[in-house]
Amino acid sequence: MFDRLRLFGLVALVILAVVLIMQNINPAEVSFLFISVRMPLAVMLMLTFAIGFVVGLLAAGRLTRKKKDTTDQ
Repeated sequence: MFDRLRLFGLVALVILAVVLIMQNINPAEVSFLFISVRMPLAVMLMLTFAIGFVVGLLAAGRLTRKKKDTTDQ
């Protein structure tokens, strides 16, 4: 039951993210430190979501590894 709810929530978030990205296709200027790039806002949003996803995976892996290490002792 919990797995189905989790899957439904994940699918809903992905659909919302895709809708948000597709509605923002206008070009925008992005500045980071000394670099300034002009790109479609949709590309920037996809990159932001991808970076957030990777950071989330790394954090979750680190937390589960840390939890495993404390239970082994």
